[in-house]
Amino acid sequence: MELQNIEMSQSPENKFREYLTSRPRAHRYTERQRDMVNYIFSQHNHFMADQLIDEMKQKGFHVSRATVYRTLNKLVDAGLLRRLEIGPATYFETRLRLSQHEHLVCQKCHKMVEFSIRAWRPSSATCASNTTFISKATASSSAASVATATAPA
Repeated sequence: MELQNIEMSQSPENKFREYLTSRPRAHRYTERQRDMVNYIFSQHNHFMADQLIDEMKQKGFHVSRATVYRTLNKLVDAGLLRRLEIGPATYFETRLRLSQHEHLVCQKCHKMVEFSIRAWRPSSATCASNTTFISKATASSSAASVATATAPA
């Protein structure tokens, strides 16, 4: 499902710079962080940290695992990324461009599906009580729910 983009007042890069300088002890904005911000926000997909590292290295970026994990945490703290804890896996998604939405995750193939809350009024709890979907996790930085599904036998 295609979600509606929301107009942004600042670029992700400028918003992240502002966040870093607003810390009690200002943080430096590095070239590697800039590469990560530009790469992440040039696409819309859910990703795991290790997946991001692999993709960026394949594209010729030089990023260390430590820098990626530290920067992802800062991007979550800055409100630019959302962390989705789904079972043992942690996914990230951008928060700036998309309208409010929720996620469904298949327990068998782990495919993640997004849907607009406005387009589908029932909550994940209602969905879980009426179907084979079960509530699995919540996004740690918002009220959006994540539910998982098992295909009927």
